[in-house]
Amino acid sequence: MNVWIFIFIFGREIGDGVYSSYYMPLENQGNMVARGLIEFCDEAPPVNNFISIGGPNAGIASAPACTGNPWCDGAGGISGIGIYSDYVQTHYAPSGYIKLPNDIAGYLRGCRYLPKLNNEIPNATNPIYKQRFTSLQNLVLIMFENDDVITPKESSWFGFYQDGTDSQILPPQQTNLYLEDTFGLQTLDKAGKVKFIKLPGYHLGMDIQEMQQNVVPYLIDGAQKNKADAQVGH
Repeated sequence: MNVWIFIFIFGREIGDGVYSSYYMPLENQGNMVARGLIEFCDEAPPVNNFISIGGPNAGIASAPACTGNPWCDGAGGISGIGIYSDYVQTHYAPSGYIKLPNDIAGYLRGCRYLPKLNNEIPNATNPIYKQRFTSLQNLVLIMFENDDVITPKESSWFGFYQDGTDSQILPPQQTNLYLEDTFGLQTLDKAGKVKFIKLPGYHLGMDIQEMQQNVVPYLIDGAQKNKADAQVGH
């Protein structure tokens, strides 16, 4: 299903809600939908904390779990049709955030979702997307050290391959997304609002203790957190 359908449905639901603000802890592909809600939905309540758990935030360099799958391989599959073709972009949701480092021009031209989400389409940027995203109080980015689903794993921190190569990985602060501040990552980072967290293990391999340490604190509003800290102190 096209990711845009999710945004349209959820955007309408949230925009008609009664809450003044809310928190977003997301895993994997859910990060893509949730960021779209923040940036694209009009009149939606603001998100205080966005918690990205193993998200493909800067994109992925290949289709996930695709080897040996007839949908992916061969002339009739994704590789034959082309990942940025209209058909694949419409019928295969992950194609909306696949970023081939050796075909950046094709990505910007044909990928229907991530270039818009990251506000990186030349001559088509929207300052409102950046304004909305930088309203976050905290952006929590959790990367798994042995992640074998997100390629490269550094994408969970908004790091990615250098354009034109699939071997050199740039840290987030050296990517164009950060340096050009297309959607506000640099703005949030310089304000001390980005938390870069690396956990051991494979994709989404988080135990209860790690969740309590790295996720739960960002699900508590200021008043409740102060009260909880005071109770712990006693």
